[in-house]
Amino acid sequence: MLRSGTGFKRVIIRCGKTDLRKGISGLVAIIRLEYDLDPLQEETLFLFCGTKRNCIKGICFDRDGYCMITKRLTEGVYQWPRYSDEARTLTMEEFKRLMEGFTVQSSIHVYERKMK
Repeated sequence: MLRSGTGFKRVIIRCGKTDLRKGISGLVAIIRLEYDLDPLQEETLFLFCGTKRNCIKGICFDRDGYCMITKRLTEGVYQWPRYSDEARTLTMEEFKRLMEGFTVQSSIHVYERKMK
């Protein structure tokens, strides 16, 4: 479910690290107070990553209550954007890339060709 993103129309991640000891109420407070987003949006997954980057938590609203998803990798780490404290919407392609262990941002750079 989490790897494929089935059931979600929108995925929003909190870049940087989050204290994953927080429960549902703490993560919902981050969504509301720090980013002024509505955590009651159905079919929207909010993702958070801890310091070690081997564990993520997700919050989604399902008609009558919140659901918390936790995924801890047995090997490796998530390639999570670490240097910004912003909420970022991911495309489904970016989300799948993140779940497969790749970076969200493409590593392909466009270089300008200098004219002689």
